[in-house]
Order: sequence, then structure tokens, then C-alpha cells
Amino acid sequence: MKKTLIALAAVASALTAGTAFAQSSDGSSPWMVRVRAAHLASDNGGPAGNAGVSVSDKWIPEVDVSYFFTPNIAAELILTYPQKHDVRLGGSSIGSLKHLPPTLLAQYHFTNFGAFKPYVGAGVNYTRFSNVDILGGTVNVSRNSWGPALQAGFDYALTKNWSLNFDVKKVYIDTNVSAGIGKLKVDPWLMSVGIGYRF
Repeated sequence: MKKTLIALAAVASALTAGTAFAQSSDGSSPWMVRVRAAHLASDNGGPAGNAGVSVSDKWIPEVDVSYFFTPNIAAELILTYPQKHDVRLGGSSIGSLKHLPPTLLAQYHFTNFGAFKPYVGAGVNYTRFSNVDILGGTVNVSRNSWGPALQAGFDYALTKNWSLNFDVKKVYIDTNVSAGIGKLKVDPWLMSVGIGYRF
């Protein structure tokens, strides 16, 4: 997991390496940080999902760091801490697991709407499953998942530095469930609200 997080950090560093420190016309820096509350709603598809296996929905915290290469083009790294979910079969609890899902996105920001600043994004997600405890350890899951991620949202500027943020992401996450159960396509939607600060 540490190697994967280091790799993601290296990708983010590579994206910014050699790029001029491009301040916007109002003098703000290219760095922006957002704090969001995100509701994770799992699709629970695939053979395992069709058999009644599901991962619980929940609210999770996000910290998101963006770097603007130009006023329109940015990269965003989305982080949280390992999140615990209940695992259910046919509505009955059969255990729990944790997942850590850092996501790196390239974004296009539209700049002709005044304080209203919509954007779209696409990128890659890596999810690490851990602390799997399903049916007393008799059922396990694959620990790593790579998949695409899509995003749409907007910032609404309150001041030069502060903004409100609304964001929707579709993240493709799946894992193989042992004991012949098959693949579980978690594939959650994340609907978020938060605040952002542009340095």
C-alpha cells in the first residue's frame, strides 16, 4: 500500500514538474485545497452483488488537493483514511472490511460564468481492501483494485480565496470474493459538498 501511495504521489509530482508557477490574473497561486463530506452509495453489481452480497453506504470525509496548470486545466488528488463498511448477504450482516480509495483526476474548469465555476474530470482510482472479517474469516476478497473515475461539479466563489463546492464522482471499484461467490462490483457514486481554499 505504501508503494502505491508513493507511486500516486510521484505521478502528481511528475504532473507539476517543469510546469511554470502559473499564477492567475488575480494573483492567486495554482494550489487549491478542498474539504468535503461525501456520501458513498455502492452499486453492488456483478455475480456477488446479484447473489445478494452488498457493501454498506456511508458518509466519508475527503481532503482534495488541486494544482492548476492553467485557469482551465487542473489535476486533483482525492484522499481519505481507510473506511470501514458492513458487508451484507441478503440484508443480513456477515462481517466487515475497510477500503482506502485514493483517486487522481485530470480536470477541465469552465471560466466564463463569474462566481459559478463548473468542471468535469476523469482519472484513475486505486483501492486497497484491508481488515477483511467476513463469516469469521472463511470468505476473503482481493486486496487491490484499479479502475477509472469520472467527475463533475462546481465551485461557487464566496471571496477571492474561499468557495463552496458540490461534486459528483463515479468510481469503478471491484474485488473478487472467495468461496466461489465471484466478483463484486462496488462501483460507488460519491455525492459531495464542501469548502475550498485557493492559496
